[in-house]
Amino acid sequence: MKNKIVLISIILITSISSAQTKTDSIVSLSLDKIAQVNQGESYVTFPFDIGNLEPLLFEANVSPNFKIRERKDSRLMAVLTSQIIIRMFDEYSYPVKTPSYIPQIAFYFLTGHKESANKLTLFGKIAHHSNGQNGNFYTENGDINLQSGNFATNYIELGFLKSSYSNQLNAFKFIKSSIEIHPKKWMLEELQGQYSGLRWHNTFLAYKLPMKSNLIKNKEQRANFSVKAETTLMLDNMNNWDTFNIDRLNTSLIVYYHPKFLEDIGFYVQFYHGMDYYNIYFQHQINTIRFGIMTEVLRF
Repeated sequence: MKNKIVLISIILITSISSAQTKTDSIVSLSLDKIAQVNQGESYVTFPFDIGNLEPLLFEANVSPNFKIRERKDSRLMAVLTSQIIIRMFDEYSYPVKTPSYIPQIAFYFLTGHKESANKLTLFGKIAHHSNGQNGNFYTENGDINLQSGNFATNYIELGFLKSSYSNQLNAFKFIKSSIEIHPKKWMLEELQGQYSGLRWHNTFLAYKLPMKSNLIKNKEQRANFSVKAETTLMLDNMNNWDTFNIDRLNTSLIVYYHPKFLEDIGFYVQFYHGMDYYNIYFQHQINTIRFGIMTEVLRF
């Protein structure tokens, strides 16, 4: 009788261990994927939107990533990105005005168990943001020179990403929080006092995967849907704004859908409110709904 109990116990323990190992392997996250989530995707907007953004043919974000690491399972990794944002305006000759150049290098350190979805990743970033112009910052009448005015700043960003997996929703979730700092010596004198040099970013992302039956058959799957909600709070003294001025808050919500008949791109809609992120246009307050296509090479 005792031998039967021992045998049954061994079988149960082995089955549970095997099932747990299988589940962990399915929902595990690598540092490579976590960094890819944080670096963002490339996109192109459609030539129609709702809101007060200047008339555009398109806005495009080109953001290739180059990984620097010792091996694929390393806990420490660097990512070099040569990001460029361009806007083609719906004007005579369809000009592309003062593109945003944002070269950057980010460092990631993975904590916790490597073969798990629940991870805490620390990261730091050093970046440059300029528009490639060398004209005077102001025009003769005192307005900001949007055509050829010089815009340049450098900054560091420090933060963390918390990742998890929901069995109920069959989705990966990420929470990010970071502080972005632009030291005064690293930015143009004209920007000081009117361009925020201290920003608090918070982001929530969710990637909804196909049904579990499909996930088990194919270890890596692309998400059918994803949601990205972002807030940025500008904390320093700028434009003589009150501490609780609503203009200090930037918010964004992106809903992405990947249809089965497309390979590496899908459709997205974005709701954005806040300061314009397009270099020297920073004093513009945007409220807009935009549509476009976005790359999605991330696999889980």
